[in-house]
Amino acid sequence: MTKDMMAKALSDFLTKKDVETMSLREYKDFGNDVPVKDYLLRRAFGSWNRVLSAMKLRHPVKLAPTPTPAPKPAPKKVAPKKEKKDVK
Repeated sequence: MTKDMMAKALSDFLTKKDVETMSLREYKDFGNDVPVKDYLLRRAFGSWNRVLSAMKLRHPVKLAPTPTPAPKPAPKKVAPKKEKKDVK
């Protein structure tokens, strides 16, 4: 497996998990569900930070844009009621 294929597999995995980046500990916690073992990635690229930076350069993670909630309408100002004055 080439470095480019490893970076593509990691990018696809992170996209599927809906995250932009992941620590080495979090990646290892997935066990056998990962596409490429962490020691193979670190052997090819040198360190986990280099793995992530190479992945971002070669195959950036494209997350679906999160919908922004509509802003709440401002409360309407209620005009104070005019009081009737007693005329005697």
